[in-house]
Amino acid sequence: MYNPRLSIFLRAAETGSFNRAAEELFLSAPALIKQINALENELAIRLFDRSHQGLKLTKAGESLYRDAKYIIQYSKASVRRAQEAMQEEEHIVRLGASPMTPPNFLLELWPKIHAACPSIKFQLVPFENTPENAQGILRHLGLDIDVVAGLFDDRMLSLYPGCAAFKLSFEPFCCAVSLNSPLASKERLSLQDLYGQKFLIIRKGWSEYVDAMREELMEKHPEILLEEFPFYNLRVFNECENGNHLLLAIRKWEQVHPLLKILPVEWEFWMPFGLLHAEEPSEAVQCLLDTVRDIL
Repeated sequence: MYNPRLSIFLRAAETGSFNRAAEELFLSAPALIKQINALENELAIRLFDRSHQGLKLTKAGESLYRDAKYIIQYSKASVRRAQEAMQEEEHIVRLGASPMTPPNFLLELWPKIHAACPSIKFQLVPFENTPENAQGILRHLGLDIDVVAGLFDDRMLSLYPGCAAFKLSFEPFCCAVSLNSPLASKERLSLQDLYGQKFLIIRKGWSEYVDAMREELMEKHPEILLEEFPFYNLRVFNECENGNHLLLAIRKWEQVHPLLKILPVEWEFWMPFGLLHAEEPSEAVQCLLDTVRDIL
């Protein structure tokens, strides 16, 4: 499995201090430093620049830090898969769960799914929304996670051979607003309500649907102040609330942030939402997909 020194490395990188990391891990500082030195010697790279001001990751350290979380998560999932195989639980469907990939669709469909496939069991596999995690999951669907519910388009699917999608709905693009905003008193927004407001929209190239929307807004509604961000995560939702900005969102993200209200807008922009799964799904996943297809 993964080198346990990676966990020590992560804590040191995140705290910026060997002493603080040692306290959190219930180790002595010399023992922790010895483990970091051993990891650097083993990998033949220098992970930290060390000074009286604290620790700073080197470029090599930054690269390892980006991958280490996924390595640890994947290794733990490998153990879980082995345990499931030992128990011969062939009909378990592992659902990836994060604030932006909600498994809420099960609440509405579960009675019919259970009636059609009573042998299916679901396990929620939580993961942190980072670009590295998202890419790793979509490249390896069927290994540690079987199904993820989320937005998709043909461009996204083309980037991940072996990844397929089952459409559940077309989700209208909405606008998340802070409860402190005057706009929160409305039940529906007009495009003019967005004029003069900073509108957070995900970067160009993330989705062909968002790109088409961006072009139309820039051409026909330049009064809306578009500002791009790289990836959907909780930081973006916090920025929306703290800065009293607007954020491109969908209704299914209503539970992401308690101080944001997601409102429909008078426009015709939307994006497919569905189940992302391996192109050659397991028997349990195929049963799930067939059942959902019959229900819908």
